[in-house]
Amino acid sequence: MPTLNASSLVPSSFRGLPSVVWTIFAGTIVNRLGYLVTPFLVFFLAARGVTGTETSYVLGALGAGNLLGPAVGGILADRIGRRPTMLIGLIGAAAAQGALFLAPGVWTMAAAALLISAAGSTVSPAAYALLADAVDSERRRRAYALFGWGVNIGTAVAGVLGGYLAARGYWLLFAVDAGSMLAYALVVAVRLRDPERPERPERPEGAEGAEGAEGAEGAERKAKPEKDGVGYGVVLRDRLALLLLPLLGVQLFVYSLTEVALPLAIHDSGLSPAVYGSMAAVNAVLVVALQPFATARLARFPQLAVQGAGGTLIAGGVALTGLADGVVGYTVSVVVWSLGEVVVAGIAAGVVANLAPAHARGRYQGAFSWTWGLARFAALTLGVAAYTTLGPSVLWWTALVAGTVAAMTTAALTSRVNARAAHELAA
Repeated sequence: MPTLNASSLVPSSFRGLPSVVWTIFAGTIVNRLGYLVTPFLVFFLAARGVTGTETSYVLGALGAGNLLGPAVGGILADRIGRRPTMLIGLIGAAAAQGALFLAPGVWTMAAAALLISAAGSTVSPAAYALLADAVDSERRRRAYALFGWGVNIGTAVAGVLGGYLAARGYWLLFAVDAGSMLAYALVVAVRLRDPERPERPERPEGAEGAEGAEGAEGAERKAKPEKDGVGYGVVLRDRLALLLLPLLGVQLFVYSLTEVALPLAIHDSGLSPAVYGSMAAVNAVLVVALQPFATARLARFPQLAVQGAGGTLIAGGVALTGLADGVVGYTVSVVVWSLGEVVVAGIAAGVVANLAPAHARGRYQGAFSWTWGLARFAALTLGVAAYTTLGPSVLWWTALVAGTVAAMTTAALTSRVNARAAHELAA
């Protein structure tokens, strides 16, 4: 009788990744199984009598926390270590979940929402940096794609679970969400260890002859490591990163509308919270089923070109939300932007990781996560404001045009990013 090989159960895209990557993957699944409060927050607030402008206060606070957390998390990841930073964020966010549920008024709800997102978003820069520490540049896209796959495996269950629990009491959403964070914290405490701190690199011999603007820029950054300190100066002096991150931010803004404007559209169509849960599950199931295959097949193509194609799909799918008026229409739009999500999985984080010097990976990932936070904040504030004041059609057209232009411009940076990667490899 043939023996079952455990490695045969692992998609080929992810074979050969080290145990650290798989531990973060497993913890992420546990955590995302409980990602319930934020997707259903609009419905929870409505049940508490919070509507209209007051809703924007709470959602705005939630978005503001996503600006604070990544900046702090990136510095802490480089200063005190990846593991302690993850523990601080997970335990702090779990406590803030209870505070939000017990909050007696709008302003205390907003304060608790700020704490949830600020604490929770300190985790990702540390986790991303730990993944970059564990694998070489050739495997980083696969490591980050596996991380994203774990997110969607958990979300596939959480979407259905959230709709079920919301119908039986919103307190269940908070209890499961906080419990999953504490479970992930336990995994981090028991299974993960920080790598040795990398030394700041000296200027490599022959850097003067590096070809192209990116080679010169990279040599300049390596020639002045003593100025990096523990802040974000190392990122702010990186011209390519400063060009790339805003383009990724626009695409992330468009994608964040699926978490913010989509539930508003479903609510305005007179559909129940369970419908939004089902849409989240459709997205997650598609990504879980297709991402390993897509990651392997698309690895042969220039990654920023793939990012551009996937970003265009996401923009088109989000814009299709404006044409939906029932479950079928919303499902079609979700399928389109989910295919775009499958295509881009792991690329942005991998590119940012490859731009970063080893001693500043936490801050580069903090800058990337801050870009995520800024995109979500814009979606929660400007996106909601545009939807409610200018009208949904304005928002959907903006998403289509801005997302497509940003995606195509990102693809045009392929040669510069490749030149930089070649220089870093030579260094």
